[in-house]
Amino acid sequence: MTAIVDYGVGNLFSLQCSFGAIGEDAVVTGDPAVIRSADRVILPGVGAFADAAQKLKDTGLGDVVKAVAAAGTPVMGICLGMQLLFEKSYEFGVWDGLGLIAGDVRPIADVIPAALKIPQIGWNALQFKQDSPLFKYIHDGDFVYFVHSYYAANCADAVIADCEYGAPLTAAVQQGNVFGCQFHPEKSGDVGLAILRAFCELGVGA
Repeated sequence: MTAIVDYGVGNLFSLQCSFGAIGEDAVVTGDPAVIRSADRVILPGVGAFADAAQKLKDTGLGDVVKAVAAAGTPVMGICLGMQLLFEKSYEFGVWDGLGLIAGDVRPIADVIPAALKIPQIGWNALQFKQDSPLFKYIHDGDFVYFVHSYYAANCADAVIADCEYGAPLTAAVQQGNVFGCQFHPEKSGDVGLAILRAFCELGVGA
C-alpha cells in the first residue's frame, strides 16, 4: 500500500486516481500510524514552500516522513513535495526543508534567460543523468509535465534526470530510498504512470 501524505497541500485525489489507473492501492491520509505502516510514501505539494513546510511542522507529519525514510521505506516527493526533501529553500526568504537530500531550492530566474517565461509550464524532455529504478519503464527523452518557478540546486550527486529550459534544471533526484520528481507524474500521461508503476515495485509490499 502507498500512503499519500495529506498535510493540507497538494493535488491528492488526482494522484490517488493515477495509482488506481495502474491497479495499485493508495490511500490519502494524515494518520501517522497509516503512513508508518505503508510500503511506500508519496509527499505531494503545490504552492509556497514556507506554507507547506509550516504545515508539515504543525501536523508533525514532517517528522513522520523523516522517520519512515530513515527506516528504509521508499519515499517520493512530487513538485513542491520534492523541494521539501532538501535542506533549504530561498523562496521569498530562507526556509528549512526536511533535509533528506543535500542541496537547496532556488529561483529558476537565477539561471535561465530573461526571455523565457516563469513559471516553466508544460511538457519537457527528461535527460537521464544516472540509472534509477524509477526509469525502469521509460526512456531518455520521454516528456513529462512541469509547473514550477524554483528548482533544486547544489545537489549534483542526487540528480538522476534534468530538463533543458534555457539551462539544465533538476527534474528528478534520488538519494538511497528517497526520490523526488519536480514534474507531475499524475499529469504526465503514460510516462508518468510508468514512473509511478516503477515506484510501486519498491518497498516491502511490492
